[in-house]
Amino acid sequence: MSELLTHFSILDLWALAWFMLCWIGYAIVADHTPLRRFTVTTAMSRYRHEWMCRMVERDVRIVDAQIHGSLLYGIGFFATTTILAIGGLLALLGATDRAMEVLADLPFVAPGNRVAWEMKILLLVTIFIYAFFKFAWALRLANWNAIMIGAAPLSTGEKCEGNEYVERAARINRLSSGNFNRGVRAYFFALAALSWFLDPRAFMVASAVVLIILVNRDFRTRSITSI
Repeated sequence: MSELLTHFSILDLWALAWFMLCWIGYAIVADHTPLRRFTVTTAMSRYRHEWMCRMVERDVRIVDAQIHGSLLYGIGFFATTTILAIGGLLALLGATDRAMEVLADLPFVAPGNRVAWEMKILLLVTIFIYAFFKFAWALRLANWNAIMIGAAPLSTGEKCEGNEYVERAARINRLSSGNFNRGVRAYFFALAALSWFLDPRAFMVASAVVLIILVNRDFRTRSITSI
């Protein structure tokens, strides 16, 4: 603890703790409590299940392939962008002195040191690595779901709720969506972490703002009433 205080102020540590509380706390509430029933993700999960129900009723599944291809493209785009972000941040570690000089000229930037700067970059790297693993897993699950769509037997008229194949395909679809959403959420908090380079108070405010935005978009967005 004393070693950390030589590079970070108490306010910095409080800001980092607040950031982690916002991110982890929101993830727990949105993904692992009964409140998740009121999120946009859960509302769309019902439509994903309905999609699999209609899919097995179609003899020609060109529409399903097109829809699934657009989902794969979006996941792949974010995964590729995340790799580029990680590479850029690692390159920034080699230009720490120059970057600190540029920011030091700004009047609203809190003074810092080289170790603190590099730790902040490593925080961003960690966030994007987490996001990449989520996108990569979402992409793999989506690929499995594509295979299941291609291999799905044609429905013989039985009820969708009793179709075991539909339930398995819908579950894989939902798991892919859940991992993709966690990756996108990491992007939101990475934007908040950028403000730490300016000032720990800005970091705390940005974390709170991101939390409010996520709550509004997941729980209070107008699109829920449309779904």
